[in-house]
Amino acid sequence: QVQLVESGGGLVQAGGSLRLSCAASGPTFRIYRMGWYRQVPGKQRELVAAITNSGSTNYADSVKGRFTISRDNAKSTAYLQMNSLKPEDTAVYYCAGDSAALGPFDYWGQGPHVTVSS
Repeated sequence: QVQLVESGGGLVQAGGSLRLSCAASGPTFRIYRMGWYRQVPGKQRELVAAITNSGSTNYADSVKGRFTISRDNAKSTAYLQMNSLKPEDTAVYYCAGDSAALGPFDYWGQGPHVTVSS
């Protein structure tokens, strides 16, 4: 079973930066896509960014130009660099992995908190 372990969440002031990491273990050869979702209480989980194993990326409009997703296939690790953070970026951020190009993600991390203070 693939396991995803995130790190890097915390508290930051508006305008600051954070980097989230997501390390995969187990049969990581199964992972084609990796992504980051976020969720705030009372709202649906939303996709922030995703990346395939060939490096193709897509982003939510709300984070384009501020967030960058990357991936180190040799380390089976994905990253989310978050710059120019805003209070509305405050959420629980979940790493996700999937063996397919489309459809729901199969594997999920535990979700570190990111809090952006104004």
